[in-house]
Amino acid sequence: MSITRHGPRGMLRRALRAPVRLYRRDLGWLLGHRFLYLVHRGRDSGRLRETVLEVVRYRPDTGEVVVVSGWGTRSQWYRNITSSPAVEVRVGRQHYRHPRQRVLDESETADLLAGYVRKHPHVARALARTTGWPLLTPEGRAELARRLPAVSFTPRDHVGSA
Repeated sequence: MSITRHGPRGMLRRALRAPVRLYRRDLGWLLGHRFLYLVHRGRDSGRLRETVLEVVRYRPDTGEVVVVSGWGTRSQWYRNITSSPAVEVRVGRQHYRHPRQRVLDESETADLLAGYVRKHPHVARALARTTGWPLLTPEGRAELARRLPAVSFTPRDHVGSA
């Protein structure tokens, strides 16, 4: 197992990609609203790519789902969706084709991270410990918000969506 500057490799990559198989079999709902399946187009190849990301915030009233790019702007999925919009998003039993997407600003991202720490304190402490991310203080979250972009996805047909 290894992690390079472009993300996980080897067995770690295979383990992290295992949820993709659930979504391919229409069993992604088993993961609830904690994970999002994202289909995007490769910025160079034009080929469809897929990944599963942890949901940092889910709003059932609007259908908004927000994820954070844990590898910063170097994440392949992030680079791809900023080059060409997402093709598909699935979360729980919901399925959005060509969702609206927007990158949150740093202030919104810091607030998002604070909400995540409040909602999932044990996971946040474990993440801080294993990644070295300064998630547990407001100053640390502000620093992370500068390095780790957050992206909001909403269904196109939702009235009032951003």
